[in-house]
Amino acid sequence: MSYDKKTGKTNAARLLDDMGIQYVMHEAEVDLDDLSAVSMAAKLGEETARVLKTLVVRGDRTGVFKACIPADAELDLKAMARVSGNKQVAMVPLKEVFPLTGYVRGGCSPLAGKKKYPVYIDETAMLYETIYVSAGQRGVQLELAPDDLLRACEAEYAAIARNPETMEPY
Repeated sequence: MSYDKKTGKTNAARLLDDMGIQYVMHEAEVDLDDLSAVSMAAKLGEETARVLKTLVVRGDRTGVFKACIPADAELDLKAMARVSGNKQVAMVPLKEVFPLTGYVRGGCSPLAGKKKYPVYIDETAMLYETIYVSAGQRGVQLELAPDDLLRACEAEYAAIARNPETMEPY
């Protein structure tokens, strides 16, 4: 997505500015061999539960939407289908993410994409004063209050993440 080198702002940051939402922008070195949210959390010195990854999902009834879950969590597809009003949901193949959103792997933001899609944020985000999401550029994160992200995305909170080791809700 668009990144203005002069101002250091991405489309996501400009959207938050336009809405009067406070945030802090953080930059970290990009390692193309490890674009994971877990790696980003380590670079930021933050716990993985506060750094959310944005996944692009497609439902059989509602089409494309985004899910924001903790860096070390896995998307619970059954819970996601229930919450989103679908019978089945699946991750969008990586080759389709850029054409659909305008974002690349490792830089997908829930905000200000090519097209506006519904957004679901895992309810554990509410446990923190601030959380981190991609600013729409690899290595750039936005730190903001969970309710501000919810408002900016017109999102909803839902229990959609699970621990990949225990398969229990996150």
